[in-house]
Amino acid sequence: MIDVQRLRVLRAVAEHGSFNQAAMALRLTPSAVSQHVAALERSLGAQVVARTTRGVTLTQAGRIMVGAAESVAAELAHAQRQIAQLSTGRTLLTVATFTSGGRILLPGALSRLTAAHPGTVLHIREGEPEDTLPLVRQGAVDLALAYHFDGPLPVGPGSSSLEWTPLLTDPLHVVLPQGHRLADRNALDLTELAAEPWVLGCLKTEAYLRGYAERAGFDPEVRGTTTDYFFARSLVAAGMGVSLIPSIALDPEIPGLCAVPIKAPGPIRHIGVAAISRGDRPHVTRLVDALREEAKQSL
Repeated sequence: MIDVQRLRVLRAVAEHGSFNQAAMALRLTPSAVSQHVAALERSLGAQVVARTTRGVTLTQAGRIMVGAAESVAAELAHAQRQIAQLSTGRTLLTVATFTSGGRILLPGALSRLTAAHPGTVLHIREGEPEDTLPLVRQGAVDLALAYHFDGPLPVGPGSSSLEWTPLLTDPLHVVLPQGHRLADRNALDLTELAAEPWVLGCLKTEAYLRGYAERAGFDPEVRGTTTDYFFARSLVAAGMGVSLIPSIALDPEIPGLCAVPIKAPGPIRHIGVAAISRGDRPHVTRLVDALREEAKQSL
């Protein structure tokens, strides 16, 4: 019999990459964490972590067990919510979202859901995908409105338990002052803006720009990075530079600015919904369907 507490400890070790950091998160001693992991390895007859001078990494067996730990945590959280609903007769639904996607897609979808099912109690949590997708796996939220660029979803161990439903593609545009020398172009290559200063709306956009610039042979001058695309566009309007902005973050319009598409293959955000794969959660299915309808209308 596998001890659930030992799975919880292994999950923390995987998340933090060291016994010491896992111990701090769990409010245990590093020795206790080590003992839990060793006991789990004895019960399995297999090594679950590889210990190095830089910390610990999961073995193949460890990755399997972390996936199982995520599933167990999600099932327990789901059971707790079901029991809570027994006493109230109301459906509880917790949704995580990133800011720009939530602003465009969630209000209409939630209105559809609550109009059809007025007994639904909603809770909203804001965060970036790297923070919210683990919450879905752990059962802390029911689903997450999230995105990724050209690479894979930003998920860690246990990602196989997540089901991804694509909603829409969200190409990035170059935002320029209307008087800019390139403002009247139908499309731009980012290399044409190599000499321009940049202000950006999120760290991941900066990472994309720097990666593209490195391949193209220039080093972009980034004068500011914010966590808000509207703020980034406001800085462009103030003459601070140019910016890369996703399509859905171009609204509301700011006077004096224009948005120019990037020549193919340009950077694209892929927006979708992540939820635990399970067939007995009709309230999650209903909200995913409502988000699909909202995404169709936004295209």
